[in-house]
Amino acid sequence: MNRIAAFVLVGSMSLVFSHGALAHHSAAAFDTRQEVKTTGTVTQFTFRNPHVYLTLQVKKPDGTTASLEVEAGAASVLNPLGFNAKSIAVGDVVTIVGNPARAKPDALVLGKDLYKADGAYFPLNIASRSVYEANTAPATSIAGTWFSPWNEFNGFNGAAANWPLTDAGKAALARFDPKTTPQKDCVPVGVPTLMFYPVADTITVERDRVVMKVDWMNAERIIYLDGRKHPPASETFLHGHSVGHWEGDTLVAETTNFKEHPIGLTTALPGSARKRVTERFRVGQDRKSLVYSGVVEDPVYLARPVEWSAQWMYRPNMPHSNEKCDLAVAHKYLGDFK
Repeated sequence: MNRIAAFVLVGSMSLVFSHGALAHHSAAAFDTRQEVKTTGTVTQFTFRNPHVYLTLQVKKPDGTTASLEVEAGAASVLNPLGFNAKSIAVGDVVTIVGNPARAKPDALVLGKDLYKADGAYFPLNIASRSVYEANTAPATSIAGTWFSPWNEFNGFNGAAANWPLTDAGKAALARFDPKTTPQKDCVPVGVPTLMFYPVADTITVERDRVVMKVDWMNAERIIYLDGRKHPPASETFLHGHSVGHWEGDTLVAETTNFKEHPIGLTTALPGSARKRVTERFRVGQDRKSLVYSGVVEDPVYLARPVEWSAQWMYRPNMPHSNEKCDLAVAHKYLGDFK
């Protein structure tokens, strides 16, 4: 594969994402250049996927009160950063830092940070800082729970913005509308982007298979190790059909038989049934990271194959959010654009 286009994943903290879509949807509905700080009393709080919402009763300068809705990240994304269903409760007085909605700045804010009255901090956004200290336990194999950090997610998306596209790929990207993303219907993004989401990813190694449970819209992958072949091309699956083998302590997985997917390659770029993904998983030399590398091919949308290499962090005690995708919550964000 001497014509592979290589993209190094860098730890950029930029808020500019490939193809205009971050996680569930674009931040286009909010003025990310303006930051506001608001203090109020929590009157409603829902910890759900793919978005967490809370409502504050805020006192205005003239003495009257008003409601402010705060849209935060997904439960699956905030959970490993330290914000969960028990972090706040109705009646708490909190201060929110975030970006106002373009259409209704006094009524809706995209939350970034939350501070309780006692000074306790909690993250509300995929890019917010974690409240957890790193676990220093060493990994003995790829089995266990891993976490793809924000910089790797951001780096992958940044690199994807420069992927070489076919005419069909360019056309698909040009007509992408964040309001039509299938993630609003609780259908997750495709591989490999799915594997970069900063959520808990638990790998279980069995004799004849490796199971990967990704805490994003109930995603699960099975990589078969029993020597089976891929099924006929007519049999397709959301995350494809994966077969693998061990090269020493490195798991090599080949995945084909993908369903055509509106966001099969990135959060804005489709994937075709001709997509093929080859991945490698191995524990890093420090025994505290997992090296995740691979190649994705899709002759319909990609002018040539592209490859990546990234590192996940070992987080053996990181829980899954166990929050299923809520269809009503997933649809709610569409009102942000009104």
